[in-house]
Amino acid sequence: MERAREHGGEHGDAGQRPAGGGVALELLVHGVGGTTPEEMLGDPRTVRVSGDETAAVHRREADIDAERHPEDRRRGPVPEAYVWCNLTSGNAARALWLLLLPFMVVNLAHWMRPSTTGRQRTVRLYGLIVRLIGLTLTVLLVAAACEVALDLGAWQCAGTRACAQRHSWLGFLSPVASDHGWWSQPGRRLALASLVPTALTGLLWYLSHRTWSAYESQQPISRPAEPDEEPHRTALGRPGFWYGRRLVARLRAAHTAAGLLTVAAALATAAARYDSRHGSVELEAVGWLLCAALLAAGVVVVGVVCRRGRTENRLDRTLDQALVRRLPAGALVLLAATVVYAGWSRPGWRSADRLPGDATFGALALAQGVLVIALGVVAHVLHRTHPDTRTAMRGLAGPAVAMLACALGGVMSGGVAQRVADWLDGTRHIMAGPPVLLTWQASTIPPLLLVLLVVVGRLARRSAVLRRAETAAVELDYQGEPRDSARTRRIAGTRVMAAVTDRTPLVVAVMSAATLLLGALALAGAFATHDTPEGATLGTQPLVRGGAETAQALGSWLIGIGFLLFVTWGRRAYKDASARRTIGILWDVGTFWPRAAHPFAPPCYAERAVPDLSWRMATWTETTGGRLVLSGHSQGSVLAAAAAWQLEPSVRRRVALLTYGSPLERLYGRWFPAYFGPAALSSLHREVACWRNLYRLTDPIGGPIRLPGDCGPQVDRAPLRDPLAYGRTAEHPLPAPILGHGDYQADPAFAEEREHLLSRLRPGLPGPRPAGPDAEAGSGGQGSCGKSSG
Repeated sequence: MERAREHGGEHGDAGQRPAGGGVALELLVHGVGGTTPEEMLGDPRTVRVSGDETAAVHRREADIDAERHPEDRRRGPVPEAYVWCNLTSGNAARALWLLLLPFMVVNLAHWMRPSTTGRQRTVRLYGLIVRLIGLTLTVLLVAAACEVALDLGAWQCAGTRACAQRHSWLGFLSPVASDHGWWSQPGRRLALASLVPTALTGLLWYLSHRTWSAYESQQPISRPAEPDEEPHRTALGRPGFWYGRRLVARLRAAHTAAGLLTVAAALATAAARYDSRHGSVELEAVGWLLCAALLAAGVVVVGVVCRRGRTENRLDRTLDQALVRRLPAGALVLLAATVVYAGWSRPGWRSADRLPGDATFGALALAQGVLVIALGVVAHVLHRTHPDTRTAMRGLAGPAVAMLACALGGVMSGGVAQRVADWLDGTRHIMAGPPVLLTWQASTIPPLLLVLLVVVGRLARRSAVLRRAETAAVELDYQGEPRDSARTRRIAGTRVMAAVTDRTPLVVAVMSAATLLLGALALAGAFATHDTPEGATLGTQPLVRGGAETAQALGSWLIGIGFLLFVTWGRRAYKDASARRTIGILWDVGTFWPRAAHPFAPPCYAERAVPDLSWRMATWTETTGGRLVLSGHSQGSVLAAAAAWQLEPSVRRRVALLTYGSPLERLYGRWFPAYFGPAALSSLHREVACWRNLYRLTDPIGGPIRLPGDCGPQVDRAPLRDPLAYGRTAEHPLPAPILGHGDYQADPAFAEEREHLLSRLRPGLPGPRPAGPDAEAGSGGQGSCGKSSG
């Protein structure tokens, strides 16, 4: 691409508007994985007309002044590409976002609430519970860091002569190796080790603050405030939906304080436990005061998380400066006081066994289980008020995904602890090791994989049945063609594999239920026996003992292999741009939504992309008065719909929408029904000038919009043929490929539908909207477009 250069204005001003608004624009938005402007525009000579290195609008060099000379264009609209892939897979440091995976998943659960009307308190309760689950994940991550640094490193290994001798870098902390040096006292060792979880908390704060400045601080188009709830209108169209600056700043302060308080609590409880038994009265009193202060600060943090959710009906530019600054600062002061308290001289203190980590991890696991169950009850109540058969898992998708987020957090925490313990201890068993609960949780992985294997087997059996039916359907679709059984089976197999997407809710439901049950059994086993599964089954039946030993050993190996693969993948992505782009695809899907539940989740790229698109469409239509087709592929169609909702009604009715390979209903409508449900998509159909959607049966992501009644055929074209030709033809002398999710522009139907949309868009100001039932149903209620032909 030629050197990017900015072109001020927007290609002319109102005084130079072409007569009759004859110019037409096709604004292309790519999907997951990203692409280059040269590929999108089909021209190696492209120019950036607006934006920066992160996200920008590009044109072909030949089209740079197309608005000023519309008579020079004989065919088609001016193509313009919005490239946003660097928002999710730009620099190498974003490979570190893999560490934030549980935070991203729990943030998704916030947006999966069922659709409802008139139950604002219940909706707020749903959001509150998800935010509390997110807070437990932050505490869990920092507690795992404390377990590794304080318990395994400073307390157990440095306090054990054999372990300290094996790791000479711990020698200055060992009482024997350092001849009872200044740092060898347990409290001082713990105080020094607390720098590790403190630094982790600081890193999370820094990443959140930096991305908050780049993403949440992008202001959308300013519009008047709206009522808190409008029937049949999605919240994605509200003025403040894509501006979560205030909430993320509040949550960042609360979660940062929670992390610092977790470190302080780990220090304070260890020292206070010794002082209550062997310490002086003065130190015991200081310990109680510090514990009380930490408890009070924890209540304040929970109160901040509970007090305020999102403000969407208006642009909330307020920033709680005092809270954002004082809450983390206060927690840092308490941590500093605790470090001084723990490091106070206690000559008789010796480290033995392990720190009380079982109680901490057990309380977190219990709290997460209770919160997930409560979230399930709330989601069920919401779903019953407005049931929809297409909603995934009957409204319980949010609780199920929240459960999986907790499981991910537990596996990552347990994996780190297990691997560090094995590294420090080796096979000598000279250390007590990590908390018993983490071993029990690791032991649940093999039975969980067995459940997954059963589910996959059931899906495979169902797919085999569907393959036979699809084979007959392919033969009907290509009647008159010479039969090729291998070709038919290949097409049928692609269709069947594409249909697996629709059965994803079954997998998520079974895995989340099994995770909840096995997690409860692990928690009960750990607290009932205070021993590992292997130790708890000593003296039982050989089958029971053998099963427990196998599960514990296999679970430890699996969690270790998974952890190593995780680190390896992150390291490779840090150096390899192609691997980093693969991770970017994961973030394309997972970080579309604003950070409403967890401030340390990867940032929401849509808070930059949606304002970009809406600003571009609004300014271009106002400046030129021309016709605009918003063309979105895959995830780009979701961004296009969100941007269209953000436009003023007068602008929205001058925009045609063309979507292809779109997950708007198939994924987003089912998993996020409150925002992309039938009512929301029907409102989009009524409010834009006209809308057509293309999809294939071989596409595993895109699908029909499925609007009810007569609206469905107006939006959805019949499934496109894929492949375009069954055998060799004059037009396709070589075998035509099965395109699946890609290259929709290669189908003649694409250009046909685009031209049809343009022909129905009238330039200039839109005419009056028709009223009455026809407008509501969408027939004739298409602004400057008439009813679509099928």
